[in-house]
Amino acid sequence: MKQHSRNAWLLSVFLVLAGVFQSAAADKVYMASLEWPPYSGAALPDQGAAIAVAKAALEAMGHELVVEFYPWSRAVKLVQQPNSKYVAYLPEYKYETEDFQFSEPLGEGPLGLVENVSKPITWEQVEDLERYRIGVVQDYVNTKAFDDLVAAGRIKVEAVGTDTQNILKVAAGRLNAAVIDSNVMAYLLANTPRLKSVSSKVRMNNRLLEMKDIYAAFANNAAGAKWREILDEGLTKIDAGAILDAHMGASK
Repeated sequence: MKQHSRNAWLLSVFLVLAGVFQSAAADKVYMASLEWPPYSGAALPDQGAAIAVAKAALEAMGHELVVEFYPWSRAVKLVQQPNSKYVAYLPEYKYETEDFQFSEPLGEGPLGLVENVSKPITWEQVEDLERYRIGVVQDYVNTKAFDDLVAAGRIKVEAVGTDTQNILKVAAGRLNAAVIDSNVMAYLLANTPRLKSVSSKVRMNNRLLEMKDIYAAFANNAAGAKWREILDEGLTKIDAGAILDAHMGASK
């Protein structure tokens, strides 16, 4: 075999083997989520703004993210099951827990209160909300100060399954207000047929509870730690803010 032919053959073998090893190293990563547009949603571009960031970060590390959608409480519980194929759920706010470990932030969202236009609420500090009846979504994390007062029985809340239900209750005057991300509210009012008739009756209160960072919550085990580290490294290789902004605009 001539030298140049042998070199070409060796190069071909090397490229084939490199492709095999790269394919072997690339994994499909499974996470659970919920319908929470514009941050997550099965029918949204790239399944929503937060998921788009996570997908880009893992793609930058050579992996593919597969997200499957469930009711929120089920999505969280699926990650906790022994030998679950889901290494994490998203999007989530960070909170004190021994069950999960959190990624670096995927983005942020403004958490506030939806109120009835004809009966606005006034408050300066979270303790002032004790005089109102507030809607929350079952098993959602809100803010530590708010949730601590709820746990102490000082803030009266009603828990429902979705943000849409809370908006309808506030519009009907059955709640004084409800906790909601303002981006979520804007999306729901613009895209949910059953909310069209009440869109003029509700608005965001002018005071935010908190600007909340959004995370992926990984199982608190070795697999979770491995994939959290990979996602975190991937986040350093992308412009998460630009991806988030682009998808928030595309979801409106």
